[in-house]
Amino acid sequence: MTIKQLRAFLAVAQTLSFVQACERLHVTQSALSLAVKSLESQLGGALFSRTTRQVRLTPEGEALLPLARRLLAEWDDAEDAMRRRFHLQQGHLAIAAMPSFASNCLPPLIAAFRRRYPRISVTIHDVINEQVVEMVLAQRVEFGIAFEPPRQPALTFTPIHRDRFVAAVPPMSALAAQASTTWSALLAYPFITLQRPSQVRVMLERQLSRHGMTLPVELESHQLATVGQLVGKGLGVSAVPALCRVQMEALGVRCLALSDPVIERPVGVVTRADQQLSSTASAFHALVEGSGREIVEV
Repeated sequence: MTIKQLRAFLAVAQTLSFVQACERLHVTQSALSLAVKSLESQLGGALFSRTTRQVRLTPEGEALLPLARRLLAEWDDAEDAMRRRFHLQQGHLAIAAMPSFASNCLPPLIAAFRRRYPRISVTIHDVINEQVVEMVLAQRVEFGIAFEPPRQPALTFTPIHRDRFVAAVPPMSALAAQASTTWSALLAYPFITLQRPSQVRVMLERQLSRHGMTLPVELESHQLATVGQLVGKGLGVSAVPALCRVQMEALGVRCLALSDPVIERPVGVVTRADQQLSSTASAFHALVEGSGREIVEV
């Protein structure tokens, strides 16, 4: 049975008049009759008994009537729900973002998105950089925000910002009075960093190795927030993404520009190359691309 056939049947069943049913559906009588006849032919029998003066439902027509009402109501509900989704009046957005972005830059983006689309619910997975990529690949989320991952055919990366690493030093450190420092000066102190296999840790070690330097790691943690707490207590120094500056300074850590070498890396949107984004995810992707550069500047 088609929706067109069911609508024709229901209109005739409710009006018991082919003329009134035609007016209700805005179709010709021949088109209406054809729809009803094709439905009867498909089901195997008459749904209406017709005379020149009267139209009545057959017992089979009576049996079909409540089913047709329910099927059309469910169809209309489904059609309405999908229309609301395409017009962003209903839906859900799931995002995976590395903690430095999730805690510092994502809230204003979510606020702007919710102002435009207040009926879209949002779930934020603030997970380490490597897990962002894993969640996108596993299709647990459509959308991830992370450092640029190693190139692979399954992923698409859209850069929105280049994040530069800054020095994080205790407030009582001799370095704290300076506006900037160098890696050579920073590495004279005990170093606190993230544990492997963190991409931040791997990237720092790789970049410094090219300049003949090594990290004198004395303390390590899984979370940047813990690294900040340890630095704030004067247990050592660190280098963190500039995205974390506000978070680090809230912990009492002093952040300085860091050079010789300058280490930076693109931050952007990670999606599956073979998956088309939903209307909801596409709208958020456009928002991040359009205003993300301004929001993430620190």
